[in-house]
Amino acid sequence: MIDPSPPTYLQVDERETTLTAKSNDARARAEASLRKEERAKEGAKAVMEYQANSRMVREKTERLKALRLAKEAADKERPGRDRAPRARR
Repeated sequence: MIDPSPPTYLQVDERETTLTAKSNDARARAEASLRKEERAKEGAKAVMEYQANSRMVREKTERLKALRLAKEAADKERPGRDRAPRARR
């Protein structure tokens, strides 16, 4: 009689192929998830750096404005500063 089931070695190869494909898919999904998390962390870090830089620029601008206004006020109080500035050569 002829055995109706395929030979055992074919079944093993199909299982190995299926398991390998599943493990490769799982690995690909895990790597994609990891890359996505890393991008999210880098994005959050970039936003924080941008906000910190903006805050520093704003604080520096406020400080320079206060210095300019104080200088202008001091210049108004000094007598004899009413003349026009000298022309450059």
